[in-house]
Amino acid sequence: MAAEVPTELSSLGVSWEVRLRPFDPQHAPADLLEALLPWYQDQETVRLIDGPDAEIYDMAKIKAMYQYMSDHGELYLVERLSSERDWIPIGDAGLQRQAVPIVLAPDHRGQGIGSAVIKVLIIRARELGWQSLEVSDIYDYNVVSRRMYESLGFVRVADTELGHRYRLTLS
Repeated sequence: MAAEVPTELSSLGVSWEVRLRPFDPQHAPADLLEALLPWYQDQETVRLIDGPDAEIYDMAKIKAMYQYMSDHGELYLVERLSSERDWIPIGDAGLQRQAVPIVLAPDHRGQGIGSAVIKVLIIRARELGWQSLEVSDIYDYNVVSRRMYESLGFVRVADTELGHRYRLTLS
């Protein structure tokens, strides 16, 4: 299902088959939110983003999370071109000064999509004139995310209870 959401921003190309599409949760159709919910009902996914004791999301929690992300920065759906030539949501990503969160559906991980998405968001932050980006907390056990952010130039700047905070200087 392609997301048809009115927005001021246009889609950001990641590759020929992946794009970031601005996402306004207030105008999202119910069937789209239903399609996104399974990512947040996967216990391992939720553990990677919310910590070891995290609980899976219900519809109210996913709506609140998306609204928070939208209110505090830019929110995007990560979409991939299907064999039928439709744009299908496979994840979401946000751009905030203090966070650059990304979640990909389990079947789309390990293919370089996450790194490509974050690279596009770094370019977007530079366009906005930001001096730096931070990732507020990556848990020590989330080795894949740690390696991805470090490979893109983010450096550890502080310890957190279960991991580290990272920063990328943009100027």
